Amino acid sequence: MTSQAAATAIPDVQGSPDDRHIAIDKVGVKDVKHPFKLRTPEGGEIATVATISMYVSLPHHQKGTHMSRFMEVLGQHKDALRPDEVGAIAQEIRERLGACEAHLEIRFPYFITKHAPVTGAVGLLDCEAGFEVTATPTGVEMSMSVRAPATSLCPCSKEISARGAHNQRCDIEAQVWTTESIWIEELVEILESVASCPVYPVLKRADEKFVTEAAFDNPKFVEDTVRDLAMRLDKDDRIFKYRITSENYESIHNHNAYAEIAREKGN
Repeated sequence: MTSQAAATAIPDVQGSPDDRHIAIDKVGVKDVKHPFKLRTPEGGEIATVATISMYVSLPHHQKGTHMSRFMEVLGQHKDALRPDEVGAIAQEIRERLGACEAHLEIRFPYFITKHAPVTGAVGLLDCEAGFEVTATPTGVEMSMSVRAPATSLCPCSKEISARGAHNQRCDIEAQVWTTESIWIEELVEILESVASCPVYPVLKRADEKFVTEAAFDNPKFVEDTVRDLAMRLDKDDRIFKYRITSENYESIHNHNAYAEIAREKGN
């Protein structure tokens, strides 16, 4: 039997009709590991490993999507992916699968060199960054996300306590849609600026004293954090839409505190 005859003999179950008439918003493959490379503000490059999820919309009349085609498109990029390539990949996936929409969700660890505030001790701070891409017949929409750790000190605890105040580590995240590129490092600095105090990978005793007192002098509720961040992003003309969150890993409760703001400027 020839390869063409063999291919003809194998039924395309995914492409068969479906009589339930229910469209699916996203279907595809999730959490694929792939090398990723980004430029740095200093002109160098940083290599990391991205976790990539790829989806398409599925019309109501089609039973399934062809999962192997996602991996075939990604497999054509044997070297590390770059941010300026992901839009074209999303469009290629959409076209290969004959879909109205294709979606890429990319997350990766990103390391930033940080110096302790007093001694200057050097370490690497791990953040999480990523991109979300939607491809349609009219074009590509892309956003960047950055999540950074920080310190939050409770204003209520400081106000009512005779000694000290409870504080905790928090994660602050911003997903931004922009008219031009923004460095991950730049967005991390913005996120840290709205917390009670940044966190550092290496702290000597003089540094620990500094950050403890800095947080005590700058108490923030989770609500304060996202409102202050919204004010910072509202002033940045490069950003026209954002979704921001802060999650405090409470030190005196067995639950977390959370706040979120989503806004498109001009609306």
